[in-house]
Formats: sequence, C-alpha cells, structure tokens
Amino acid sequence: MENRTNFFHLHLISDSTGETLISAGRAASAQFRSAQPIEHVYPLIRNRKQLLPVLQAIDEAPGIVLYTIVDRELASLIDERCTEMGVASVNVLEPVMNAFQIYLGAPSRRRVGAQHVMNAGYFARIEALNFTMDHDDGQMPDDFNDADVVIIGISRTSKTPTSIYLANRGIKTANIPIVYGVPLPESLFAATKPLIVCLIATTDRISQVRENRILGTTQGFDREHYTDRAAISEELKYARSLCARHSWPLIDVTRRSIEETAAAIVALRPKLR
Repeated sequence: MENRTNFFHLHLISDSTGETLISAGRAASAQFRSAQPIEHVYPLIRNRKQLLPVLQAIDEAPGIVLYTIVDRELASLIDERCTEMGVASVNVLEPVMNAFQIYLGAPSRRRVGAQHVMNAGYFARIEALNFTMDHDDGQMPDDFNDADVVIIGISRTSKTPTSIYLANRGIKTANIPIVYGVPLPESLFAATKPLIVCLIATTDRISQVRENRILGTTQGFDREHYTDRAAISEELKYARSLCARHSWPLIDVTRRSIEETAAAIVALRPKLR
C-alpha cells in the first residue's frame, strides 16, 4: 500500500513574535500523525491594514487559524472573516487570560508584546547566554563556581544545545566534555554553587550520532575509534564511575528532546539544594 502524507494549511497570526503560537501549533499538530501542517506565520500584526492581506491569504489557502491578538477589534475581525470563509479559528491566549482574570479578579492590560519587555528578567537571560557561550566545551574553568548548572558528559550527549536552552531561561550553564582517562578540571570539584549533572545515552545512540556527525580534518583524529561501540561503552562506564564517586546525578538523553532534558535538569535543582 502506498504511504501518503496529507497536508493542511496552518495560519498563525500574532501581534508579537509568534513564538507562543508556533509552539502551540506544533504541539497540537504532533498529535495527528496522518497530516502535516504547512505553516504560514504572520508576526507583528497590529492594525487592520496589516491584517487584511493576511485574511486574503487565508481565503486563498483555507486551513486552521490560530492567533494571539490582544486587540479586541482585530480579534473580532479575524473571527468574523473566518466564520464567513468556513475556517476554524482559535484565539489561543483568550481562555488562559479569562482564567487569570477570574482568579485574580482583575482585567488584563492587553498590552502587545508584554512578555518581551526589556526588564530585569530579560537582561538576566542575556547575561546567562553570554556566560554559557563563554563556558562552552570546558572553556574558562576558573569561573565554574559562578554557574547555576554545569553539564558534563562524553561527546555527542547534547551538552551544548541543552546549555543554550537553559541559558535562554536565565540559567547560567557551563558544559565540560568527559574524555576517557583525562581528569576533569580541579575547579569543578571545588565548585559549591552549581548543580553538576551528567548526560549519558545508550552506546548505540551515541555511535549513531557520531557516525552522522560531519567531521573535519583534525590532524590525528581517529574516526574508527570515535564511533567504535566498545570504546563508547568504556567512555560511558568511565562517566558513570565519576558520577557515582561524586554523587552527581545522571540523565539518560537517549529518548529525550533537548527541551525534556532541560526540564529534567530544572526539576533537579530544588531537590539538590
């Protein structure tokens, strides 16, 4: 039987960057394996003039419309036109805002882009990102005690992308590679502030990722040893022994996304304080 994938148009209209909508749309779409979305993202839609061409585009390619528009007049216009076109539309934030209003007993400010204001939290995230980039792959080891989290692990356990994801949440993160037989920096053992956590994966998974890695022409690089399953097993055994010796928690990332790994690390922080 021929395996066919169906497609549908997913229109995402936002008065801000559209990040919330993209996440919501993809989370919902992932629950329907029989159809794949063709995403149309319309960010920074803040007046009628900007909205009208978007509505025309929806009319030409009907599908599902998700939007986060705080202006009531524009939101009503989207609903009215979508009803006329026979297109489903959902104001993603409205049910959430209603729940907040009922619980807090106060109306929302309905301010566009309120979540992106450059307040103390924003600058804390920038500081965390700068710190994380400066301390990638074992760099600047003397500053490890200034980190909130230090991620260790053998090559290809997603240390860097996990670190960057955490930094975007305002968590200063350093990462250090574990190399079989090579001691970790003494400053790591002296650090008292950060959570130190080790990422591991199955031997097969790491070998597969290493095989698919685009390798440079580093002099002396041994590709065969790098992807050898027996060698990887020894690396993992060494990493596990280090963690057991120092009571560092392990997180198996074999079947975890970066977001899930980061969430597991965040969950560990209060437990180990």
